[in-house]
Formats: sequence, C-alpha cells, structure tokens
Amino acid sequence: MTLHPASASESDPGSTPALAVEDLVKTFGGLRAVDGASFSVPAGSVTGLIGPNGAGKSTLFDLVTGVLSPESGEIRLRGERLVGRAPHEVAAAGVGRTFQTPKTFAGMSVADNLAFAAPDQTGESALSALLRGQTVAAEERALAERVAETLDFLDLSHLADAYARGLSGGQRKLLELGRVLMLDPSLLMLDEPVAGVNPALADRLLDRVRALNDEGRTVLLVEHDLDLVMRECDYVVVMQDGTTLATGTPEEIRADDRVVDAYLGGG
Repeated sequence: MTLHPASASESDPGSTPALAVEDLVKTFGGLRAVDGASFSVPAGSVTGLIGPNGAGKSTLFDLVTGVLSPESGEIRLRGERLVGRAPHEVAAAGVGRTFQTPKTFAGMSVADNLAFAAPDQTGESALSALLRGQTVAAEERALAERVAETLDFLDLSHLADAYARGLSGGQRKLLELGRVLMLDPSLLMLDEPVAGVNPALADRLLDRVRALNDEGRTVLLVEHDLDLVMRECDYVVVMQDGTTLATGTPEEIRADDRVVDAYLGGG
C-alpha cells in the first residue's frame, strides 16, 4: 500500500515532532484526568503510550483527536495547533484513530465500510452528481481501486462482500484500521490494537502496522502488553495519575527506577 507523498514524514529525530503535547490539563468535576502531561512523538516513529488504568491515556487520545477540549495546554501536529478543532477537522489534518472496541457499520459489507470512510466524495451531493457525472464516475472508479488495494493490504479481500457483523474481533480491528487508512493519515493513533485478538490475527495486524510505519506514517499506540511495547516501539511514554512520568527508548524506560517502582512492579 503506497503512502501518498503529501503524508510522508521525515524520521530525522531533529525534525519537528509528528505530535507535541505541552502541559495538557483536562478535568472532570474535581478530578484531573490529565494533569500537565507533556511529551512529543518523533516523526516516523512507533511510540508506545503506557500506564496503569486511570493514568489518563484514553482521555489524552480524546483530547488530541478533538473529542474533548483541554482547560489548558497545547497540542500540535507537525507544528500546527490542534486545540479547538472539531474531530473531523483533526482527521482532515492527518490524524487517524482506532478504538479499543472497533467502530464499524455492522449492517454494511466490509468493502462498503471502507468506501463510506473515504472523505470528500462528489457523489455524496445529489446536485454535484447530476451536474458532474463524469467526475463522479471517475471518483467512483478510483475509490473502488483504493478499497480493493486496502482490502488486499489487510488480507481481507476474501471478506469484501461479507457483513461486518459476521467478522471476528481481530477482523473488525483490521477493518477499522482500513477505515482509518481511507483518510490517508500521517499519524495513526491506535488504542489497544491487539487486545482480545487471537495470536495469529494479532501478528497480522502488527505486521500491517509495521508496514505502514515503514512507509513513513507515525504511530502512537496505547497497549497494556509491556513485552509487545518494548519489542515493537522506538520510544515509550509512561503516564501516571494524568501526568507524564517518563519518556525514552524501551531500554531507558526499563532502567528508569521511577517506572520500575510505579508501574513495572519492581520486576
């Protein structure tokens, strides 16, 4: 699956981070779910976001993607401010997100799920479809090719006409990843991408994530499997009680006494 040139990221560690979070704060009543969190995600990296339940990881994902607004702090995508943008605007800027529980249309086919996710389709407007018939036809051909390419990339071609409701949990996660890819994001935010997935499908999904990263897409993933994080990630961010406890390479995180004491259980 070829990454569009406009979405490619430089992997130079000295370049502008793909994502920068600065002193982010979000409260719910008297609870500070995110309490001054700050970290950056290097462009072209696979970065793991870890921490115990209640550390603020999912809330932080909601803040970055525009689902929630922070009380204070900054969020920048390749240097551009995201705070104040609606979720569809964040997605259009190049952020694609998956969820712990995949969000797909159960009553639609796998192929139609992907086609529906593609943005800015002229045929969505009845007037445009009437006045610009040739444009719509060309777009539909290009969309069909892109859907087929995405299905092939995810090894889901044999399920193109199957209803999403009949897929296994792992297949639904692959389909959700495909829906995100239809937006052509430069930053993939994956919330527990292999949780509850059988080992074979988990390996397939991780293989696809690696391939997307090799193309130049930056990946930020939340994952509770520490062995997986330490094996697959270039960098790790550790959250605790809504704040950033530590950042670094897997080796640095393993050697950080604060992380060992607070999260890794002294092991």
